[in-house]
Amino acid sequence: MDSEGVERRLAAILSADAVGYSRLMARDEVAALRTLTAYLDEMRLLIGQHRGREVGSAGDSLLAEFPSALEATRCAVEIQRVLRARNTGVPSDRKMEFRIGVHMGDVMVKGEQIYGDGVNIAARLEGLTDPGGISISGEVHGQVGNKLDLAYEDLGEQSLKNIPQPVRVYSVQTDTAAAARRAKRPPTHRIRRTGPVAAAVALAIGLASAGLWQLTHQSEPQTAASVDVEDDRVLALPRGPAIAVLPFTNMSGDPDQEYFADGLTEDILTGLSRFSQLRVIGRNTTFRYKGQALDIRELGRELDVRYVLEGSVRRSATEIRVTAQLVDASSDTQLWAETYDRELTASNLFAIQDDISERVVATIADAFGIIARTGLAEARTSETESLSAYECVLRAYAYTALHTAAAHLQARGCLERAVTEDPDYVDALAQLAYLYREEFHHGFNPRAGSLDRALALARRAVELDPTNQAAQLALAQVHWSRRELDGFFPAADRAVALNPNEAKTLASVGLSTTLAGRWDRGAALIRKAIALNPYHPGWYYLALFHDHYRKGQYQEALDEAQKINMPELWETSSTLAQAYAQLGRREQAQAAVAQLLKLYPDFAVSAWREFRKRNLPEAEIAHLLDGLRKAGLPVPEPTS
Repeated sequence: MDSEGVERRLAAILSADAVGYSRLMARDEVAALRTLTAYLDEMRLLIGQHRGREVGSAGDSLLAEFPSALEATRCAVEIQRVLRARNTGVPSDRKMEFRIGVHMGDVMVKGEQIYGDGVNIAARLEGLTDPGGISISGEVHGQVGNKLDLAYEDLGEQSLKNIPQPVRVYSVQTDTAAAARRAKRPPTHRIRRTGPVAAAVALAIGLASAGLWQLTHQSEPQTAASVDVEDDRVLALPRGPAIAVLPFTNMSGDPDQEYFADGLTEDILTGLSRFSQLRVIGRNTTFRYKGQALDIRELGRELDVRYVLEGSVRRSATEIRVTAQLVDASSDTQLWAETYDRELTASNLFAIQDDISERVVATIADAFGIIARTGLAEARTSETESLSAYECVLRAYAYTALHTAAAHLQARGCLERAVTEDPDYVDALAQLAYLYREEFHHGFNPRAGSLDRALALARRAVELDPTNQAAQLALAQVHWSRRELDGFFPAADRAVALNPNEAKTLASVGLSTTLAGRWDRGAALIRKAIALNPYHPGWYYLALFHDHYRKGQYQEALDEAQKINMPELWETSSTLAQAYAQLGRREQAQAAVAQLLKLYPDFAVSAWREFRKRNLPEAEIAHLLDGLRKAGLPVPEPTS
């Protein structure tokens, strides 16, 4: 290599490669390419969040460098966790899994590319790894040490192709990788635990190995009575309603366009399956009904589903039209319908498919979507004491939309009863943690130790199910209110990665991220949330107000403030007063202040404390207080 322009440095290298990609392509090229593209996008998002840089992508593989072995290993673990969540419910012969190798070593950098033995070793480590697993070199293991709560299997020194010296290799014990390796080998390898719970992990691994031996050696099948489905979170069904997605009908008159209709259907199925409350009927079942004229009520009874989604695709040379409708199978009543028209080019077909599927999924399944709104309308006719745990979760969604003390009190009481009866219901724990946090954040129905109670419940929810988006979001929100931004950002990133099309999560993370000073990232999340689901509450616009206000774009800030339209929320009046005042519209500013004081009579002396609770930079708090003073509110200087 020409040495001109070449830099040498120490870097952590992550090498990832899809398993069985050629087999998946042979089965269904379009589906395989779509899945690969989506998974690589997830990986790139996580690489950026862990301060990494993609340096190469060839076909079904990806190479990235990181400033530290710790960040590279964290990223590898998160990638496998997110991809496992995405593969949940996918038939084994259709799953796309990745192997990952991580090494810390000397690399040569020329332009945007990296070269050298450090890169080669990472690639060779990846080749040693089981599907869904992670292998790290001894150099990485030495750097990470006990800084991450992980278990490792020491695989000893390995001879790697074209690497002159043997390399010490460790397998990171992710769930799937550990199970695969235990199935392949007798349990004689040393397990080294670097975290504080070594005994528990060793016991768990031993029991798992014993269970696997029993499974492969038992002569009689287990009876149904030996498995308690209700107490097993893996076997238990979601608490919410069931939905069937029928294959979208190709109305184009061209059989060759069938793949687009089928691909759109599968994308919607995949998207809906990421909402933990919904029971989504699998593809193999619903595709049996393709091309049939169906009675929706009869189908609902046959599949035991409450909702049915159906639609059609019509494509010409330059345009594509997709229609979708959600039907209540119990009454054959149409609950929602939408038509999506898009201009078609040779290069944007997959982008159109992704865009439409994301919008359909969010509009239906989001916390403020059609299914949740329908369930909540029914729950409102019942006494609170008779509501199911799932209906209590819907009450929490209603509070999130309204942000009133009455809605908070009702949802909190309902959820406290729910978790007493079912202490392992993760979604209920997560929503109750959020409502405890709101006692502090909005001051609704406060009790002592709000944030401590919230943190304990959020941690419990994450411990029970680290792939539950609501649990990760609750943990992020609690960290944010405790001003623990080092805890907030990782949990928030995990929440978003688990389901990037859950608009409420995007909006919540976006608002908190914006207020914490990461303006562009937060505003981008909010704008995506708004685009995904038109049935969103007005507080989504708070982040956009703050983004414009900080830039001195007061007319744009006013435009966003006027969209909030939540008269019982003090931020509605506050934002209007600030924007009007900065624009010199004193009479309207004073009217907004008058409304603010009706809602919050002592706001003048509380303003600084309220803005500080929202983690705004000090300079921006001063800017907001300046707007209120110009509006006529006598805000004193802070005393602490």
